Amino acid sequence: MPDVLPGRARIVIIGGGVGGASVAYHLAERGERDVLLIERSELTSGSTFHSAGLVGQLRSDPALTRMNVYSAELYRKLEAAGGEHAPGWVESGSLRLASSPERLEEIRRQAGWAARSGLPLELISADAAEELFPLMSTDGVLGAAYTPTDGHVDPSRLCYALAALARGNGVTIAQRTRVIEINTEKGQVSGVRTDRGDVECEIVVDCGGMFAAEIGRLAGVRIPVVPMSHQYVVTAPLPAGSMPADRPLPSLRDPDLLVYYRQEVDGLVMGGYERQSAPWTATPHSYDAVPADFNGKLLSPDWDRFSEIIDNAQVRVPVLADTGIVTMINGPEAFTPDNEFCLGETDVAGFFVAAGFCAHGIAGAGGIGRVMADWIIDGDPGMDLWHMDVRRFGRHYRSPGYTLARTVENYESYYDIRYPAAERAAGRPLRTSPAYAWHAAHGAVFGEKAGWERVNHYAEAGSEDLRPRGWAGRHWSPCVEPEHRAVREAAGLFDESSFAKISISGPDAAAFCAHVFAGRVDRAPGAVVYTQALNDRGGIEMDVTLTRLAEDEFLVVTGTAFGTHDLGWLRRQARLTGAAVRLADVTGAEACFGLWGPQARDLLAPLTPASLANGDFPFGTMRETTVGDIPVRAVRVTFVGELGWELYCSTEYGAALWRTLAGTGVRPCGYRAIESLRLEKGYRVWGADITPETTPDEAGLAFAVRREGEFAGRTALLAARERGPERSLRCLVLDDPRAVALGGEPVRLAREVVGQVTSGGYGYTVARSIAYAYLPAGTPDGAELFVQVDGAWERATVAASPLYDPTGERIRA
Repeated sequence: MPDVLPGRARIVIIGGGVGGASVAYHLAERGERDVLLIERSELTSGSTFHSAGLVGQLRSDPALTRMNVYSAELYRKLEAAGGEHAPGWVESGSLRLASSPERLEEIRRQAGWAARSGLPLELISADAAEELFPLMSTDGVLGAAYTPTDGHVDPSRLCYALAALARGNGVTIAQRTRVIEINTEKGQVSGVRTDRGDVECEIVVDCGGMFAAEIGRLAGVRIPVVPMSHQYVVTAPLPAGSMPADRPLPSLRDPDLLVYYRQEVDGLVMGGYERQSAPWTATPHSYDAVPADFNGKLLSPDWDRFSEIIDNAQVRVPVLADTGIVTMINGPEAFTPDNEFCLGETDVAGFFVAAGFCAHGIAGAGGIGRVMADWIIDGDPGMDLWHMDVRRFGRHYRSPGYTLARTVENYESYYDIRYPAAERAAGRPLRTSPAYAWHAAHGAVFGEKAGWERVNHYAEAGSEDLRPRGWAGRHWSPCVEPEHRAVREAAGLFDESSFAKISISGPDAAAFCAHVFAGRVDRAPGAVVYTQALNDRGGIEMDVTLTRLAEDEFLVVTGTAFGTHDLGWLRRQARLTGAAVRLADVTGAEACFGLWGPQARDLLAPLTPASLANGDFPFGTMRETTVGDIPVRAVRVTFVGELGWELYCSTEYGAALWRTLAGTGVRPCGYRAIESLRLEKGYRVWGADITPETTPDEAGLAFAVRREGEFAGRTALLAARERGPERSLRCLVLDDPRAVALGGEPVRLAREVVGQVTSGGYGYTVARSIAYAYLPAGTPDGAELFVQVDGAWERATVAASPLYDPTGERIRA
């Protein structure tokens, strides 16, 4: 008999794999009982049943590490409870080998990530790794990282256990039920239609795995996941005595050889990430089209494509050359264009996603279920998950070709060392400034962010003497220093057209902005305010400038990669408040060029009839004027700590405005110079120095919060002030200027790891290696501490910030 299908449920989960079961389990743990899980076939019949089941906890991202650590804790707890809900958890530990000097450098950095997260990772020798995994050859192995608390689990047993526990807490599960339509009213989920009847609901959670994009299209939502053929083999039993009798083998990864292994009874599971990938059903001109009857099925083995992995596997585990293969598993796995999960609420209110697990969904499943339950119930996942938020993908990911190209590139470089500031190549160029052709003709070296081509720097001579050691020196360029110095000593011209711009207009625009933003935004037209928007924990959800263009019109300017986040946050606030406002992404409508430096006024004055004198055009104001023949909106702000203006114009004038400004002889500069300039000035970057988990007070931004009136997040902020801050963002200077931290490195104070670097780099004016980190409140200036850079603890000192122009005189010159 089919499972019962109710006519109504508050929350409907689509997909009965480990993701859907975990979301259901955690919702029930939070007290939600009116939950319906719908599965098109049988539980586990998507990607779950053919997953390899590895559970590695450590990631470069602290939030994902926390999620994976929770997963392991949950699986350990379920296994300890025993009985029918035991998921087959085996705490085997894991080894990650370094078969090249570059990989050894990487695992030393990973030891730092483990230290900041409290994971018991050990750096061991090749011989010590062989003792743990006797089947391996140590030829070419320079060292290894060993994490004893990693393991593996039976994916199907895990899914059934979570589903049974959810059902025991009141969740209804309907198998053999296919969702064929998702109903919405005024942009809000209202129900689902299945092949067995309709179900009214308030919230839908798409946990469809490889079917997630198809399910999203039923609601008019694009979810950029691509099912990729992913293969592994199960070997015949190995010769007697090959493996330890008293303990399981640790799982083993050798990313330089593209392979991984784990024990499977008396044999091994062995797989990897081949350089010639195979998307399953998606093409450059069409979305994925998973067959309707593809349930509990596998793809045909592709031995030719897997031959590279087999050859590499025998290099590290020679006994495999004489060991048979019992079966090959070729199952489609849903991958995303950036190898991060797709989580959270979409632009359709009440339509959530938990998909795109990129073949590490078993490791993440427990944590995914917990954060999704918090997101659904509280409206907040409880940690900074923007890099996993489904809304991070801009409109260009509606293109099947762009999505496919990015996903294939990601899959084929899965085990590559991901150096900071490395650039992707697929799908470029796509979004370009009106001045793009000028940049290219004048030697620009481009980077890419959110699909935009942006100038990193221009190809001009510079000194190699300042190249940092280790990772920080990998994508460093000597061209940045002369651009940095030009801004400090004369002036520099920057193309900031990629900065995201959001228009807020309508009869309630002023009241809406006063509610959403914590700064003093109720000012006259022409005012420019630096401000934050806070969540219900007092954390920073937006960090922007807000320009009042008219009584009923405001313009938000935010980071290139944060436009979709900030627009989504504003739309949510509009829904919650019922404000009569129009919110629109106008990024592409206007070009923006920054002219900054002590000579900026002298260069700009001959081009405009507007008075640029302090009394007529003070800092933090906007004027409509012309520059040359181009109508512009001139905004006196800075992100480099110097006198200057941002100049906005309609896109059709952009090329002419850039030529006009460049014709003054000013030096064109790129984003790498902006980074070094802002570090010296102590300007914060959202997503690194400040996040939804940090308050303005902790971040040193209390000056940007108004004292009077109500605003979102104020109650939580005042409560935090009553308790007193436990930490604060501080500036660190490292003794060795060639030791440069970039973010994520652990920070040790008095022999205890107290935090991690949020961002860092080299300041060419102050001639120091600079880093920022949250330290215990009350840590004094001058305190000695240590930062682990590329595995070595480097001495540093807490410094008063900003290091450059602490009184701000140059900005207001």
